[in-house]
Amino acid sequence: MTSKEINQLVTQIETHIECWKQFNQKFTVADDHNFLEIKSIIVQELELIFAAVEVQTPSREEIHALIGNAPSLRYLSEQGEGTLRNLETQWHRIYIGWHAILGQIKVKQRAAAGRGFWSRK
Repeated sequence: MTSKEINQLVTQIETHIECWKQFNQKFTVADDHNFLEIKSIIVQELELIFAAVEVQTPSREEIHALIGNAPSLRYLSEQGEGTLRNLETQWHRIYIGWHAILGQIKVKQRAAAGRGFWSRK
């Protein structure tokens, strides 16, 4: 992978992580359109990232399951505390997984730029 490709991948994963943060926000019913838009961006970015790099975890199936279990804000608002807690746990596991992947790619990015592991941007 070239330095330019690595830089683009880092940017893509950072954008993907930002969408994951928004997915976990507390929305009002009026925000349902925004929620659906975030879900669509997550799925599209996921495919772009998977096309660029091999990712073991989080898996495509795990992410699709979480997205599928949250079809709308209205649906989520009707769920009990246990269901919401389970979705939140799944979200957190995937969120941490993406940060691990981002860290691995940033190591490659720094190596390609000729910088040491501990150097900052």
